[in-house]
Order: sequence, then structure tokens, then C-alpha cells
Amino acid sequence: MKEDELRAEIVKFGALLYGRGLAHGSAGNLSVRQEDGTILVTPTNSSLGFLSPGQISKVSAEGIHLVGDPPSKEAFFHLAVYQERPEASAIVHLHSTHAVALSCLCHEDTSDVLPPLTAYQIMRIGRLPLLPYFRPGDRKLADAVRQIAGGHKAMLLANHGPIVSGKSLQDAVHAYEELEETAKLVFLIGDRPVSRLTCEAIADLNEAFPN
Repeated sequence: MKEDELRAEIVKFGALLYGRGLAHGSAGNLSVRQEDGTILVTPTNSSLGFLSPGQISKVSAEGIHLVGDPPSKEAFFHLAVYQERPEASAIVHLHSTHAVALSCLCHEDTSDVLPPLTAYQIMRIGRLPLLPYFRPGDRKLADAVRQIAGGHKAMLLANHGPIVSGKSLQDAVHAYEELEETAKLVFLIGDRPVSRLTCEAIADLNEAFPN
């Protein structure tokens, strides 16, 4: 896509996510990597529901602001993901209710904090590691993200929310929506006995639909 088309797509999906209640206030950010390596990212202190194409920030692969409004203060961890995932062309980071609730729980195993409940969860998200808490804007978060991003399409920031990458913005949005719905299932099921996908079923899905 051309840059103006990507800017329009960011506006479109920002409004969709805001309308669905997955984004609120000025929380969350979206980005897309262009073929020349530059990044289009939503501006700081902006609402995803009320963006215009000209507002969208453009930064270099090193994070230098090139054009548009000032970029999100969290753009640095988008850059960290792109550096580790050459196949990724877009990132969605939101503070949706059920995913954030999941990030606030204590987990014995932080390498994967979602139980394997559905096929589409495995296909679109894969394993979901939980990263330690960092205050918003703390650049040390980028190092933690780099350690995880290469092997995971999605990760969860403790007491914060998910980072989800995709081959396109639509792919990343669909994966994010699947993550939020799976987190919702976790809380709906609660402590009831649950039928998890077997290791064999997960292996079969991973072979057929690699992340």
C-alpha cells in the first residue's frame, strides 16, 4: 500500500477498535511498517477514535520523528518488535478490559498466561508470555520486549496490556480481538473444570497455521 492508504487504514482501524470499546480515552497505539523501513504510528495523547490521516506520525527505523504529530511515547517498543520480527508489518497495543485484567493476575508460569481453549486462539495468538511491569515510557521495556518478540506474535505487559504484531494491520487487529475474547473466556469460565486443547491438537494447529 502507498503511505496515504496506510494512513487511512490506521484511521479506519483506530475508529473500529474505539467503537468496539477495545480502546478508550487516549490509551493505546497502532503502527505500520512501510517498505522503506519507516514507521507510521499514532500520535501521543490522541484518541484512536478521532484520528485524521495527517496527524499520524512518521518515524525512521531508529525512532527519529520525521513528519506528522509527535509519536506515541510508546513508539520505542513498537520499534523493538519490528527489529526482532522482520515478518511483522503492523502492531496493535491497547488497554482492553479483559486482557488488562489478565495482566494484573499473579501467574505461576509467565511463559504462557492463556490456557489453550480454542483453535483460533492458537492460530492467531500462539503462546502469550507475560513481561514484568515497567512504568509507561520506561525505555528499559524495549530490552524486555526484544528478548521475547522474536519468538512470539503477542506478549502481555504486566499491569498494562498486550502488544500484538501481524503481517498487516488487519491481521494484527484480528489477532488482538481474538486475544481479548480469549481473555474474556478465561474470566467467564473462572474456576469451573475446563476442557483444554491437547498437546497433539496444539501441535497440529501450529503445523497447519504457523505464527
